Amino acid sequence: MAEPTQTWLTQEAYDRLKSELDELTGTGRREIAARIEAAREEGDLKENGGYHAAKDEQGKMEARIRDLEELLKHAVVGEAPEASGVVEIGTVVTAEVFGDEERFLLGSRELADGSDLDVYSADSPLGVAILGMKVGEETSYAAPNGKQIPVKVLAVETYTG
Repeated sequence: MAEPTQTWLTQEAYDRLKSELDELTGTGRREIAARIEAAREEGDLKENGGYHAAKDEQGKMEARIRDLEELLKHAVVGEAPEASGVVEIGTVVTAEVFGDEERFLLGSRELADGSDLDVYSADSPLGVAILGMKVGEETSYAAPNGKQIPVKVLAVETYTG
């Protein structure tokens, strides 16, 4: 089994996600259990759309709870790394990707919630390819179809939220 990935988060992002987790594991679970029970009392479960919808919602909520628990368990909370010209988790990268200039955050989509920045995971093919590279360096990574995608790091900035 793969080693869990550490995710860098600001204190604000960590607090927001912890609050969401607390809400889902408390009020959220109680509300969905009440909806399932109410739908169950309506009778035949085979034909009960409300019951099936509530069970689907419960499954999605439990998946989100597991995701949040795992994310928070392995989160590294702190300030964004100060940009030093090297691509790090938590930096904003400007790169030429397959001939197009792109600006994105390398890190967790949870960190950039509310931002208009695109986010790439450090575990994504692009993230793996550029992590640790310096401004001006070039590399490539394999797309899902096997084609090599050329990448050149143009700038690395400190993430300011």
